[in-house]
Amino acid sequence: MEVCVGSNLGSRSSHGGDNDRPDERRRRQLVRLMDAETRTDPVQGSAVYPLGSRVNERGHLEIGACDVTELAAEFGTPAYVYAEDDLRARAREYLDAFRAHGDDFEVIYASKAAPVSAIYRLFADEGLAIDVASGGELQMAIRAGCDPARIYVHGNNKTAAELELAIQSGVGHVIVDSFDEIQRLDALLSEPLDVLIRVTPGIRADTHSYIQTGQLDSKFGFGLDDGLAARAIDAVRATPNLRLVGLHAHIGSQIFELEPYVKTIEALGALAAEAGLGAEEFRLLNVGGGLGIAYTAGDEPPSIRSYVDVKVEGVRRVFDPVPRILVEPGRSLVGNAGVTLYEVGTVKEIPGVRTYVAVDGGMSDNLRPMLYGARYEALIANRAAGIPDTRVTIAGMHCESSDVLVRDAELASPRVGDLLVTPATGAYGHSMANNYNGMTRPPVIFCKDGDARVVVRRETWEDLVSRDV
Repeated sequence: MEVCVGSNLGSRSSHGGDNDRPDERRRRQLVRLMDAETRTDPVQGSAVYPLGSRVNERGHLEIGACDVTELAAEFGTPAYVYAEDDLRARAREYLDAFRAHGDDFEVIYASKAAPVSAIYRLFADEGLAIDVASGGELQMAIRAGCDPARIYVHGNNKTAAELELAIQSGVGHVIVDSFDEIQRLDALLSEPLDVLIRVTPGIRADTHSYIQTGQLDSKFGFGLDDGLAARAIDAVRATPNLRLVGLHAHIGSQIFELEPYVKTIEALGALAAEAGLGAEEFRLLNVGGGLGIAYTAGDEPPSIRSYVDVKVEGVRRVFDPVPRILVEPGRSLVGNAGVTLYEVGTVKEIPGVRTYVAVDGGMSDNLRPMLYGARYEALIANRAAGIPDTRVTIAGMHCESSDVLVRDAELASPRVGDLLVTPATGAYGHSMANNYNGMTRPPVIFCKDGDARVVVRRETWEDLVSRDV
C-alpha cells in the first residue's frame, strides 16, 4: 500500500479550532515558540523538494534559483515547475551507480512518469535510453530526437498501428506481453526484430494494489507458476521474425523494500535455466524500475545506489554468464524534481469540523490522491519560512467532494491570494492531467540558475474546442 505519512505531526483528530484537546492546544503553542533559527528554511536539504530548493531573503520559495512568486506572476497558476539540475543529477546518479560495477548496463527512462519532450531530450542527452508505453509516447520520443534504436516499447495491448509505427521508426526492442501480440508482431515484420518477454514472476511488492504488477493475477506479462512464460519462450522461438534477446520483469512502483527484487531475479534465473536460454537468447535482463521516492518528510526510500547495488549483485549471483542489466526508473528520476504551484482562492472554516483551503487546481492536475489515496506535503510558498500553525484540508476547485489534494496539512496561516506548493509532483502530475470540468491543463516550466522557460504551454479554452467537428 502507498505510504501514508502525512504532513501533520503525529496521529490526531482532524478537527481544529476551539474544539482542540488541551494537549493539541499545547502542541500548537510549542510550535509557535519554536526557535526562529530552526524555521528559517524548512525546504533546503529536504528530500521532498527539488535539489537546490531554498527559502530566499524575501521569505519566498525558490526552485532552480527562481522565485516562485515571480513564476506565478509571469506564467500563472496552476503550473508544474521543475528544477532542471535536479533531473540531470538523478540521471547521473543512476549512471554513476552502475559504472561503479562495470559498463555493461543500460538505464532506461520510463517516460510514462512525465512524457514531456524537453524531459525526453534532457535524459537522452544524459545518456539514458527511453521506455514508451504507447504510440503517442513513441511519437513524442522520436520527435524529441531520441535514438529509435535505444527505445523500448511496452504495453499489454499494443495495437497493430502502434506496432507498425515501432517497426517503421526502427525501434531497438519490443517487450512482448501476450500470445496475441507475438503473432501480431511477427506477421507485421519482414525482417528480424529483437524482443524481450515480459514475465510475471508471482511476487507481490509492498505497495498500493493499483501499482503492483508482479503478482500472478496481473494484466501484464506471462506468468511463471502457470507455465505461460515458458510457453511464451517457445512461441517466440517458433516465429520467423522475432529474435529473443532477453527477459523482462517489473513488479510495481513506489517500492521501499529491496528484497522483492532479489526474489524476482532468482525467479527469472530459474526460468532461464529451465528453458535452456543460451547467450544469444539471453543477452539482456531487464529488471524493471519501481524505486520509491519521498512524498512526505517521513518517507525514507532506499538510495539510488542501494537500489542499483541490489540488482547488480543479485544478477551476478544468479547468472553465469551475466547478461546486460537494464533498469527502468521513472518516478525516481522526475518525482522530486517537480512541484505544483497554485493560488489560494478561498479559506472556508467549518467551526468544530475543519478548515478547507481551496486552490485553483486539483484532480485535473494531480489525480493520484483520488486514485491511490496518495499523501503529499504543502507549503505557503510566498511565506515559506512561516510557522505552520493551522491544520487544513487542501481542496481542489472541481465539482467532486473527493477532489482533495492534502488532508490535514499544517500551513502557516493561509490567506486568500497566497501561493501554495505541493512538492514531489514531478511524476504522474502532467501525465495524468485531464480536462475534467473543462479545466485547461497547466504549463510545464523548467528552472535553472534563475532562468525559467516554458517547455509545455498552458492549454487554452480555445484548445478545449479545437477538435470539435
